[in-house]
Amino acid sequence: MRFPFAVLLMIALGCDTAERPANDDSAFAGVQARGHEAMGVDQYTSEHRFEPLPDGGRIELQRDTADRPGVATIRAHMRDIADRFSRGDFTIPGFVHAQEVPGARVMAERKAQITYEANDLPGGAEVRIRSTDSAAVAAVHDFLAFQRTDHRAH
Repeated sequence: MRFPFAVLLMIALGCDTAERPANDDSAFAGVQARGHEAMGVDQYTSEHRFEPLPDGGRIELQRDTADRPGVATIRAHMRDIADRFSRGDFTIPGFVHAQEVPGARVMAERKAQITYEANDLPGGAEVRIRSTDSAAVAAVHDFLAFQRTDHRAH
């Protein structure tokens, strides 16, 4: 993942090139701009879901199925995320949210007790997160709850 200097400068200055609703705030706009850079697709025209489940949870990212290049980009990103998370690497969420995401540290520490599986969906992909370790599941739930709020997702 590369971050062109111009994008990093725009983020630092609080600018973004995406069209956004008039009632949007600058913190959310920053998340959206950094998300676009990290994930490769427009965050305003993509749909995130962060669902807690009894054994962990799932992260879903989809867009209109007619956008085949966008769908392919999402699928590649979600496979990359599953691989990175399995290695305890949570730098992408840290970049997108401009802070350490709650739960990420415990998830990294307990990486051996957590599995991550990327699955294709019609408009993108999901990362299914599973664990039988109660502390890991609690961390996954914290991670998903923060992301759901910060992305203003369902």
